[in-house]
Amino acid sequence: MSCHTLAAEAVHEQEIRKSRFLVCAAPVGTPAEALRFIQARSQAAATHNCWAYRIGPAYRSSDDGEPGGTAGRPILQAIHSQQCDRVAVLVSRWFGGIKLGTGGLARAYGGSAAECLRLAGKVEIVEFARIACHCPYADIAALRARLAQCGARIEAEDFDARGVHWTLDVPVAAVSALRALYADLTRGQGEWQEHDARQDVLRADSMRGG
Repeated sequence: MSCHTLAAEAVHEQEIRKSRFLVCAAPVGTPAEALRFIQARSQAAATHNCWAYRIGPAYRSSDDGEPGGTAGRPILQAIHSQQCDRVAVLVSRWFGGIKLGTGGLARAYGGSAAECLRLAGKVEIVEFARIACHCPYADIAALRARLAQCGARIEAEDFDARGVHWTLDVPVAAVSALRALYADLTRGQGEWQEHDARQDVLRADSMRGG
């Protein structure tokens, strides 16, 4: 299942039974960055500033005075349901005089957060593996074309008497297929080494929520 973060900060506002809900969401890389965003966008005049963030396995949420589980948790669930990661979402509420009840609060916070994320521009998070390989001169052109087809990127290249040493970033989902293709194209003469390090890299192509 693909996962996305936001291309830029997003804002969404709606009124629910006379309460005003202002949603601010942003791409973040660390918990500290998420908390700085939340602090910077919190509205001093609002009745509540509730929030959640998710950064890989790290996540946190706050109800900020609303009944337990009615705000922060639904916001966090909205992040999950919209298949987002590296995202912080703040929902500021101005109480309009009509109580929503626990179910109504959860729907209002979760729904407004989900709508903000749905409408926001997104970029896909792709996990890459770092590969070190060597390719004989005779196979460079064919292999370079296949690398591009697999979404791999050449991060460094160094030529020697036998061919080229490449440092590649390869989408993890394509590593197995590309390894087999590499062995076939080089007739087993190429050198291939996979490193344990992984990187989360954002594709340049942005997507608009529908």
